[in-house]
Amino acid sequence: ALWCPMMSVTPTRGCLLDLPWEDILVPHILCHLPLQQLLSLQRVSKSFQSLIQLYLANMRCFDSSQIGPAIPRAAFVNLLKDNEVLQQLALQNCSDWLTDRELLPVIGQNHHLHRIQLKGCAQLSRHALVAISLSCPNLRQLSLAHCEWVDSLSLRSLADHCKALEAVDLTACRQLKDEAICYLVQKCSRLKSLSLAVNANVGDVAVEETAKCCPELEHLDLTGCLRVKNDSIRVLAEYCPKLRSLKVKHCHNVAESSLGILRSRGVELDVEPPLQRALVLLQDVVGFAPFINLQI
Repeated sequence: ALWCPMMSVTPTRGCLLDLPWEDILVPHILCHLPLQQLLSLQRVSKSFQSLIQLYLANMRCFDSSQIGPAIPRAAFVNLLKDNEVLQQLALQNCSDWLTDRELLPVIGQNHHLHRIQLKGCAQLSRHALVAISLSCPNLRQLSLAHCEWVDSLSLRSLADHCKALEAVDLTACRQLKDEAICYLVQKCSRLKSLSLAVNANVGDVAVEETAKCCPELEHLDLTGCLRVKNDSIRVLAEYCPKLRSLKVKHCHNVAESSLGILRSRGVELDVEPPLQRALVLLQDVVGFAPFINLQI
């Protein structure tokens, strides 16, 4: 469909490239094609190469998963070297090649970013988060899951400069302690979604401060936070009326006495009620649960 002959078959038959590039081809045609196919089009001709470069320079969303995790460093740098209008950047699981050297120039020239996904980008450093905080004042969503380089100082920088944040994923950011989380939620009171999962250093202090500072909170993930106890869950129930989901699996010090308050409000929990857990256990062990009357 995109093949363009060098010469028209008939005098009235035009070429695809004759259409206005910026008004028609870029916003209405190329945007519907997978990025990998667009990159292949560059090899068709010099004209197509110029067209794709124009598209890349005006691209609002870049997702590395459309190309694959094995994208070469040089290719990534070349793809985004002229782009200053990115709004969404997704580079999850690019740990094999992504470092500060590749990321910082992209962040530095794109001040309209409102969503950044860096899950599993293990070769970055705290300088990447500082650069994001200084260059992206309109940031709304940020995923730093499994980025163990995130420390308290870089998180403080984020909190100081990106106060419009609504969703932050800090899963397995193991350097962070209660103090860092408290600072974040105090500065970013618009948070609606927060993940502190798989962090043994996070406890009741961080959860209570989150509850008191973020009344708009809807989703909280505390999976595997072993220091979280019932008291902070009760505070969460008191201060967060908009809470829709809470994950506390493997939080061994959180019991039904605190979860029951949220359960009665219809909050989605990833832990079954005690009776249901017992029945599932019975079913797994002796196949007995199907015969028990759940209405009792």
